[in-house]
Amino acid sequence: MILVDTHLLLWSALRSPRLSARARTIIDDPDIEVFFSVASIWEATIKRMLGRKDFADDPRALRQGLLANNWRELDVTGVHALAVADLPPLHKDPFDRILLAQAKVEGMTLLTSDKLVAKYPGKVRKV
Repeated sequence: MILVDTHLLLWSALRSPRLSARARTIIDDPDIEVFFSVASIWEATIKRMLGRKDFADDPRALRQGLLANNWRELDVTGVHALAVADLPPLHKDPFDRILLAQAKVEGMTLLTSDKLVAKYPGKVRKV
């Protein structure tokens, strides 16, 4: 089971050349359950509202497309929120921190392209 960080899921959904071949291979592997977090949809919504060009696509369409392509949605729970406190203070981005906490709590590997996120202990894989 993998949890895909926000940028990777955007790049995957848009078939962006920024998505590495290694990430594409993992995401497309039919034997791997691929999850996206509600936090990523929340992040995409907020950043689109702020006018960020890298978040220009409609988050509603993004979510529907992910679900239509058999991605599994992971809700944010209180347990996930509390697990953020157990993370070392390597990174301040609240969206990345909740994704890290979710992956840890759920026993998933977090797939990321962010070198700072990849420095966290546990099942984090930079692609």
